[in-house]
Amino acid sequence: MKLATYNNDTRDGELMIVSKDLSCACSAQRIAATLQQALDNWQDLAPQLQRKYEQLNKGEVDSVAFDQARCASPLPRAYQWADGSAYVNHVELVRKARGAEMPESFWSNPLMYQGGSDDFIGPREDIILPSDEWGIDFEGEVAVVTDDVPMNCNEQQASERIRLVMLVNDVSLRGLIPEELGKGFGFFQSKPASSFSPVAVTPDELGEAWKDNKVHLPLRSTYNGALFGKPNAGVDMTFNFAELIAHAAKSRNLGAGAIIGSGTVSNKQGTDHGSAIVEGGVGYSCIAEVRMIETIRDGKPATPFMQFGDMIRIEMLDAQGNNIFGAIEQRVKPLN
Repeated sequence: MKLATYNNDTRDGELMIVSKDLSCACSAQRIAATLQQALDNWQDLAPQLQRKYEQLNKGEVDSVAFDQARCASPLPRAYQWADGSAYVNHVELVRKARGAEMPESFWSNPLMYQGGSDDFIGPREDIILPSDEWGIDFEGEVAVVTDDVPMNCNEQQASERIRLVMLVNDVSLRGLIPEELGKGFGFFQSKPASSFSPVAVTPDELGEAWKDNKVHLPLRSTYNGALFGKPNAGVDMTFNFAELIAHAAKSRNLGAGAIIGSGTVSNKQGTDHGSAIVEGGVGYSCIAEVRMIETIRDGKPATPFMQFGDMIRIEMLDAQGNNIFGAIEQRVKPLN
């Protein structure tokens, strides 16, 4: 099934059930007021939501046209947002650009940071920041939402607790990252609020594209109206979502509604660096990778980071060209 959250006069919005083709929606209020409430009681409420979803697709319930502009992120705030770096090609490029070797452990032990989860941006809301001199970058990712996950679970147990899949724009401030990492204590100021796709879907909605706890479809990023990247999220994903969840739960329980991100989707494309869309490649899911390749190739980067007024669109289409999650579409604007 497909679920969304409409903004209303509450912090956590109104849970909506969305048709498979994203054309219409109906309220889930008689079942669950919010997505978090549904996740807290998933075993009891998911079958009821599924029945209403099936009725919606058959035109058997009252509905309205689905309006992505009314959507908050499916979880407008969450108890947990942990973002991994499952595409080690991305990490390798970052380090290579600054002349650093990558530890072998990065191929067997995923990187992960704990993001801010108290204030997500809606998928059609502006990215508002005090300065565009901080190296503003988008990062196209996939994320899963879990049920309760027990501490020190194995990968099979982790896989069984994946409830929803959605897309992410994990905004990064590249100019602030080096100083923060130099302190040896991780990201904070360099990771402002993230945003998620208008719609979250159960894994079965992905059909054959959901395999081995990965989404085997291209993630499309359109930057200022031009296709910037379409790397396949199922390719070069060193750590699948079950592995990422098990990693996050090694020493702690994860509560229902925990969000686990994949990190920037990145494909090697048969070369050391990959290649841009204009060069016949699948492109990239962030500006930083282009700048890394320019640095490796030319000695310095040429592509600027995002400036006020720039727009990013992130989406995923199925094999028939149908939009699965709706689109994250945001413009960068200054804090007044």
